[in-house]
Amino acid sequence: MEARVKEVLDQIRPSLQADGGDVELVEVTEDGVVKVRLTGACGTCPFAVMTLKGGIERILKREIPEVKEVQSVQ
Repeated sequence: MEARVKEVLDQIRPSLQADGGDVELVEVTEDGVVKVRLTGACGTCPFAVMTLKGGIERILKREIPEVKEVQSVQ
């Protein structure tokens, strides 16, 4: 599943980079939790939670039904 998550994140990445940010995969747990680190402008943006849940999590869940949640870690 980790390879599939990386593939989807690579599709999302250009949108984040266009705004000066990026996303880094930290871990994919066996129970379907994807842990990521938002970097650059995304790491300090007041809309980071919306980006994480409304964007990254929504897309990952749509593309990979086994994903249960996306969490941001430092």
